[in-house]
Amino acid sequence: MRIGPEVILLDCGEGTQRQLMRSSVSFMKISRIFVSHFHGDHFLGLPGLIQSMALNDRKEPLEIYGPTGIVELMKSLLGLGYFKPAFEVCVEELEPGERVAFERFSVTCALADHTVPCYAYAVEESQRPGKFNKARALELGIPEGPMFSKLQSGESVILPGGMVIEPSMVLGQPRKGRKLVFSGDTKPCDSVEALARDCDLLIHDATAAADNEDKANAYGHASARQSAALAAKAGARMLALVHISPRYDDAAPLLEEAKAIHPNCILPKDLDEVEVPLPDA
Repeated sequence: MRIGPEVILLDCGEGTQRQLMRSSVSFMKISRIFVSHFHGDHFLGLPGLIQSMALNDRKEPLEIYGPTGIVELMKSLLGLGYFKPAFEVCVEELEPGERVAFERFSVTCALADHTVPCYAYAVEESQRPGKFNKARALELGIPEGPMFSKLQSGESVILPGGMVIEPSMVLGQPRKGRKLVFSGDTKPCDSVEALARDCDLLIHDATAAADNEDKANAYGHASARQSAALAAKAGARMLALVHISPRYDDAAPLLEEAKAIHPNCILPKDLDEVEVPLPDA
């Protein structure tokens, strides 16, 4: 995920650094990694990614978050072979429902329903300033130019006559940022549905088609149509189907099943880029 100048990573399967080299995203810009659970296809890329960062002379700290056990797991992974990164790797265990806040966004975790402890994550941008009222600004005697920019970024300005103009005098009500939810591996569950409430993009496990739904659920996964039903109930504006079983050479039928329930649904391929538009309000 790119949020402004920052890049965060949700899960890190084997070979992640190689895929990133083929993408438009530099793995050196990743500041934080959130791991959903400890099945190999969700964390085994961490040693290779961290070593690649070290070989490229990274100096900035890397933060890694995950369920209980992530601290011990990372101690083991970082102790593999004769290797120690020259940068700090900060690891933190999260409790279900915990929220961590950063400058531009916050991340909240919730328990998913898988065969092992697993988290879903909601990434929410901070509120944006309200819309700038140019007519009101000119009426107050604010000249067009740098003062407009300062007010739009939330700074007060002083007019030549000494009058202090606060941003609230020319800005509307603060506006919502974007919200993205990543389910991790899960069958349909209330906790992920609640986490995904009114999100702009839900990235959800959609392992199987409807005719294999029971088997998928038994292994802690969802079908495409179950993912779509959950997205519709949660009010998610867009749904991305992921974690498709390799049994499907052609996953188009899964997309059709999902679109019958949630029309704004996509089936992204490796290296696809999806831009999440800013909410109108």
